Amino acid sequence: MRHRLYTLAALAAAVALSAAGPGPIPEPKIPYAPPAYICARAAVPVVIDGEVDEPVWDKAPWTVPFVDIEGPLKPKPRLRTMAKMLWDDEYFYIAGYLEEPDLWATLIARDSIIFQDNDFEIFIDPDGDTHEYYELEMNALNTVWDLFLVKPYRDGGPAVHAWDIRGLKTAVKLSGTLNRPGDKDKAWFIEIALPWDILKEAADPKASPKPGDRWRVNFSRVEYRLDVKSGAYAKRADTQGKPLPEDNWVWSPTGLINIHYPEMWGFVQFSGSPAGQAREAVKKLPEDEARWALRRIYYRQWALKAEKGSFAPDWKSLGLKDKDYKLRGFAFPPDVRAAGCLFEAVYKGSDGTSWRIVQDGRVGKGE
Repeated sequence: MRHRLYTLAALAAAVALSAAGPGPIPEPKIPYAPPAYICARAAVPVVIDGEVDEPVWDKAPWTVPFVDIEGPLKPKPRLRTMAKMLWDDEYFYIAGYLEEPDLWATLIARDSIIFQDNDFEIFIDPDGDTHEYYELEMNALNTVWDLFLVKPYRDGGPAVHAWDIRGLKTAVKLSGTLNRPGDKDKAWFIEIALPWDILKEAADPKASPKPGDRWRVNFSRVEYRLDVKSGAYAKRADTQGKPLPEDNWVWSPTGLINIHYPEMWGFVQFSGSPAGQAREAVKKLPEDEARWALRRIYYRQWALKAEKGSFAPDWKSLGLKDKDYKLRGFAFPPDVRAAGCLFEAVYKGSDGTSWRIVQDGRVGKGE
């Protein structure tokens, strides 16, 4: 069935806020330390054929190897996974390497729930407000599931499945044989071109990035332990016959088993230089500290709502330590207000700008 195409503005307008709110918001159990990547320009347009060992990719660095989604709370992944990125005027290019001794995939219909297979996943929040972001999943059969998140599930969602990335290009290359137990496979490689014409719809302003811009991005890998039954792969089960939980390995850990924490995703900074010539450092902006402080206030407000039935009406009522929230370049204390099922917190900058978070988790420049 052909999916109807929607604009992001229409999707967002179609979703009503829940007055009751999402309930308690689990807080990440690791320090806030998202990785960063300088994304250089491609010297020539990338041919999407699954070949990542070719000149256009040679000088683009790999990310650090993926870690468990809970970060240092869990052991190092047993298989290696990495990604690299490039861009040009038309596309955001992504390559991936997934070490894999047992190549396996079953789903062939677009928009299947791909994480029921081993998969590779991409998450992109162009403006970093944690709302209106993209998700793309693919398996070793090059079957894709693309969807749009109006906001994270914790904040009421929803995910819009009836949405496709028009102009998406994907390819997979296998180093081994798919769905053939008994032999020794090595890896699978993915190559993707995401058109800016679609991605820019969730950006602010609605435009493709320019050199120096930063977007929030994360990558995830879902991996199941497999056994061989009747000559075919099957998910390993417990003593009750229930499949064991999958492993979740990511570029930027969230500190809990939930990838939909965009505030914990990595930074991708777009460079105007060709791959191999980018020399700039990743920007660190005063707003980064303000955004994270506001996020911690958001966690605290929802904890108080769950415990006491209401949000704190002012800064003092939050019960947070002043020293942890005094930020250079911003007035203290932040302006905290609440009424019924609503709250907001605002940091006012000495440069006249302000940053704001509200009860549904959206964070951005205040009015």
